Amino acid sequence: MTKLTYDDIFKDLVKSAYDGDLEQEVERLKKDGHSHVNDFIHYATGGGDPDKVVFKIKDCDLDCGCNDQGCQVSCLMGAIERDAKGNVVIRSSDCNDCGHCVNLCEHNCLVDKKEFIPLIEVLKNRNIPVYAIIAPAFIGQFGPEVTPGKMRAALKKLGFYGMVEVALFADILTFREALEFDAHVRKEGDFVLTSMCCPMWVSMVKKVYKQLAPHITPSVSPMVACGRGVKKLHPDAKVVFIGPCIAKKAEAKEPDVKDAVDVVITFKELKQIFEAVGINPAEVEADEKEHSSTGGRIYARTGGVSEAVAAALKRIRPDKPIQIKAVQAHGVKECRKMLQEALEGKTSANFYEGMGCFGGCVGGPHVLIDPAQGTNLVNGYGDEAISLTPADNKYVLALLKSLGFDEIEDLFDEEKAKMFSRSLNL
Repeated sequence: MTKLTYDDIFKDLVKSAYDGDLEQEVERLKKDGHSHVNDFIHYATGGGDPDKVVFKIKDCDLDCGCNDQGCQVSCLMGAIERDAKGNVVIRSSDCNDCGHCVNLCEHNCLVDKKEFIPLIEVLKNRNIPVYAIIAPAFIGQFGPEVTPGKMRAALKKLGFYGMVEVALFADILTFREALEFDAHVRKEGDFVLTSMCCPMWVSMVKKVYKQLAPHITPSVSPMVACGRGVKKLHPDAKVVFIGPCIAKKAEAKEPDVKDAVDVVITFKELKQIFEAVGINPAEVEADEKEHSSTGGRIYARTGGVSEAVAAALKRIRPDKPIQIKAVQAHGVKECRKMLQEALEGKTSANFYEGMGCFGGCVGGPHVLIDPAQGTNLVNGYGDEAISLTPADNKYVLALLKSLGFDEIEDLFDEEKAKMFSRSLNL
């Protein structure tokens, strides 16, 4: 009997759901008696604690071979321990559901919840518009021939009503972060920590470096901004975020932003979905539409947020005496070092950007290509943009107006800009 993996079962269930025989396939898999198949099915179809993403489905032992580079060592927040028998124990209070442990576990002991299968019936019926919003890191992930237009067309074949590049809303948040910097950095020694993009970075500040909390900006992530934007323009819509990050599944469930995104799937999962239903994005006819700026597109790699906000600040506040002096870190170890130095006043930076994965989002746990290649492709896509900053982008300015923002400064208005702000409960 061939041993099925969690990924195999997910693909089988996706295909059967599109074919209309999901229940029969579930029964068949259960009868085959594969190890832990019931658990695999449960989490592959969206089961489990609704507020959690990473789950342990079986124990391993001290001889599992993971002592040097396995789940415990990989845990970015030190949330994994082993009991006296060597079994993995996940401390929920410290786990931020980043998924790095799932990615490294070779023994099918740890899994992340899949959220796509319950949505398939909605996609098939087309009674409710479902929009895919895709992270800036997507460029090149599905092959060199898959342009943004081809990805949009492929997603429409899956049943999505349309696709929006999250980079458009990264552009909008670039304005907001520039205004935050303008308001809070008035003299030498003032600084801000950007809240955008990485949930692991925000989690570190919330859980480990609470003393720095007053410096973190209260903006939502581009994912949340995009989800809320789509729902404001299309109130009946459902929104599916597609990206490289397992932690985004947890972010989407946080109480103050859970209104924005209904389902999160990763690049790896989307590739499996395309394979299961026989869609090759490289072969579809392109549906090109996007108009994001360079700044929004380069959010996907380390330093992109800093560069985008600095360029926007120079554009909208050219006479500000203190401009951005940014410092960045990627990987949790480097992020912690940078935050500790900020705490101790050991740097002269006034804008701190952190990404939990090496290289930024292009190094996320469910990317499909090498992070260095991803960075190059993101930079190339950024260079192709018509506008360097959102201030020069007529499409971004028109989008702002359609969302009710007549002036860029409205994004700093506490009442008007609620959709782009959050309470971090720090």
